[in-house]
Amino acid sequence: MTIAPRVSGISPGPRPAILGRMATKPRIGLFPGTFDPITNGHVDVIRRGRILFDKLIVAIGRNPAKSELFSMEERLEMISTILADCGPTVEVTTYTGLTVDYARSIGATAILRGLRNVTDLNFEFQLALTNRAVAEIETVFIMTGENYAFTSSSLIKQIASAGDIDRLHLLLPGLVLDMMRKRKDQLGGMRIDGLKD
Repeated sequence: MTIAPRVSGISPGPRPAILGRMATKPRIGLFPGTFDPITNGHVDVIRRGRILFDKLIVAIGRNPAKSELFSMEERLEMISTILADCGPTVEVTTYTGLTVDYARSIGATAILRGLRNVTDLNFEFQLALTNRAVAEIETVFIMTGENYAFTSSSLIKQIASAGDIDRLHLLLPGLVLDMMRKRKDQLGGMRIDGLKD
């Protein structure tokens, strides 16, 4: 332990920064989403957001209002592979139920969210206030990189269904592109978003 120099014969004890680290619990961030599929925009937010926390948990959930392109197990495997170089400070997992309940169960300090535009801000602002009121959990926002400001998983699926998946190479990790090609081949006459051609 580093001790500050004595002043007027009184030792002030450990430096405040060291006291702060000893007294506080680890800062756990939660980045929830369906990630169906995960995009370069998501990856950008994860890589920039992880430095704000001691551990960032990327949690894959299910949205009953959306049809799934990839199973939760497939998404878990893909995302774990894509983020493998982030090391032990980023953990990828799945969850069910309400996000705020899961956040409390893991002792999350805050929920991490990416903002693409003003429309996102309106929705996320209301959600953040609700989460704070209901679960006493804060939300941390990161602006999405300008290259990904228009990207969403739903839009990706629509573009892929309408034409050549390779056009999405700037928006999706290579592994996701490969998986989408395979899935489109498996679906035959079906569009990737679950609609008939």
